[in-house]
Amino acid sequence: MKCEQIGTTVGACDADVADPPAMAAVNLSLGFDAKTVLDGVSLEFPARAVTSLLGPTGSGKTTFLRALNRMNDKVSGYRHSGDVLLHGRSIFSDRDLMEFRRKVGMVFQRPNPFPMSIIDNVVAGVRAHKIVPRREFESVAEARLTEVGLWTAVKDRLSDSPFRLSGGQQQLLCLARTLAVNPEVLLLDEPTSSLDPTTTEKIERLIRSLADRLTVIMVTHDLAQAARIGDRTALFFDGRLVEEGPTEQLFLAPKQAETVRYVSGLFGDRGLLGVVVGNNGANGKKVENKGREGWGA
Repeated sequence: MKCEQIGTTVGACDADVADPPAMAAVNLSLGFDAKTVLDGVSLEFPARAVTSLLGPTGSGKTTFLRALNRMNDKVSGYRHSGDVLLHGRSIFSDRDLMEFRRKVGMVFQRPNPFPMSIIDNVVAGVRAHKIVPRREFESVAEARLTEVGLWTAVKDRLSDSPFRLSGGQQQLLCLARTLAVNPEVLLLDEPTSSLDPTTTEKIERLIRSLADRLTVIMVTHDLAQAARIGDRTALFFDGRLVEEGPTEQLFLAPKQAETVRYVSGLFGDRGLLGVVVGNNGANGKKVENKGREGWGA
């Protein structure tokens, strides 16, 4: 923490100095064989906050997200330079990938329940990591299914196949499974892209509540979603990080021309989808339907 020294007396430390980031990319470049997907990305992720990653299809944001979990390691031709730090330590120095992925959990765009019962899905990681004794599996399952809002729907069918659940319920089950091992960082790859509005709203509320205790990094194509739940937002375009900062600033006062165009719906693969900014995208009105206190209120 930075302190100011006056003469021989050390003054009070600046209470506004931010805590160290939970995770950070440092000059990270990613590619496959001769193709470079991302070049020189440096980006910090604050602890206990939601960071949204935006960008057109093909901009590199999902490849970047997968790199934070080392999901690209086994892909043929994959290469990287630079580093990713978890609490100041390189993730590439961690040889126990199973333990690393317990700390940095990931939920994918499409639900991927395991071919086992609902309860066994929830406690799969708990069992693998021997987090609690077997006799506590049911209580863990109930706690996590309650947290994601699925307990009432499945409490009488815990031995059923998860494939009998709806798509939205399967995604909630996957979230419960990831949360059951108590991750420090949660990576989300468009977690609501194939879900109905009601389930999407439920997952967004859950994401906001999770930010009270862990770091959330989320890829989304939905600008309104990023505006509603993101504390910070980063925009990727053409293999590079264009701009990042507090979500309010990025939407209402972007610094880069590409950001102005993207948040105004002038390019990319989606329109603004309900987010309202000014005519030039840099000095506009509040973002609507924020889901939290209005910006500037």
